[in-house]
Amino acid sequence: MPIHILKIIFLITISVLWLRCTKPPEYPVEPIIKFSGMSKTKLKQSSINADSLKVTFTFTDGDGDIGSNDSLTLFVIDRRDGFVSSKYKIPFVSESGAANGISGEVEFVIFTTCCYFPDGQAPCTPSLVFPTDTVIYDIYMKDRAGNKSNIIQTLPIILDCTK
Repeated sequence: MPIHILKIIFLITISVLWLRCTKPPEYPVEPIIKFSGMSKTKLKQSSINADSLKVTFTFTDGDGDIGSNDSLTLFVIDRRDGFVSSKYKIPFVSESGAANGISGEVEFVIFTTCCYFPDGQAPCTPSLVFPTDTVIYDIYMKDRAGNKSNIIQTLPIILDCTK
């Protein structure tokens, strides 16, 4: 056999052996989340769902028990006052085939909120004295076993308080 054919066979054999020896990643049983991005960073204040943005984050979970049909699994906390402003259900993800854990991406919507004013003016009222407010949200999730993930933060969101 020509030498170049032997080199090709050798390289293919080494590549196959290397791929067979590579282990899939192993993740801790607690969910780990990482902020990916937001669709925008400015919202108009409102007490109704008049404006919104999308937040995206990635996750890993060692035992694959993400999501639920009946309990809240994603929590969004307003850092201005610590209020859990939104609670979401991440759809149920089957654990079958998740022996080494799972990873994925979550995208969800955060609706606008009211401006808070340092002079005691009522929230959600128009203000020309304080035309903007800034809100940052803490986000975490829980898996079906109740394991809480790390906490991530959104970028600062500028609220338009003039209307």
